Amino acid sequence: MNETAKAIPVPTESDEDLTPEQLAAQWEAEAPPSAGPVANFAASLVATVLGIIGIVLSVRLGLGTPSQPQPGLWPFIMSLVITVLGLAQLVVGRKGGEGEKFSRLSWLVLFGAATLIGLVALMPVIGFEIPSLLLSFIWMKFLGGETWRSAVLYSVLVVAAFYGIFILGLGTTIPHLF
Repeated sequence: MNETAKAIPVPTESDEDLTPEQLAAQWEAEAPPSAGPVANFAASLVATVLGIIGIVLSVRLGLGTPSQPQPGLWPFIMSLVITVLGLAQLVVGRKGGEGEKFSRLSWLVLFGAATLIGLVALMPVIGFEIPSLLLSFIWMKFLGGETWRSAVLYSVLVVAAFYGIFILGLGTTIPHLF
């Protein structure tokens, strides 16, 4: 059994007999150890800094107006949301709930981010189809734990849906091969 499956409580027949309070207590007992206030502060600081970097890079791309958006408008909005939430977490986070301690599963987030950066780097070179297909497959198979067959099938369906929506339907200028 992989570590991802261990992290998600799987209901058993005896779980169906538990009250919601008992089930919550069982999940609490199985939860990973808390990270503590220093780790919460560090994670909030990283999110805030990444949001600020995103704002700066978005402004460099140009924002435009809501009726005539330029490439940086949506990244700007998302970066602004990340920055505001990071700042709010810096202020409120020490009083709030405990975050999870970093574990082996925490590295999966970095792996996911690295593959996303790979998608962004490859898209202008070979279009969105192949990098998106690879990204979707890697995320479904290795991060999501899907079987080989379902990971391939879902990846093809996801890329086909994106192609249909963004290239055929909306006529966007995303770099593409076909």
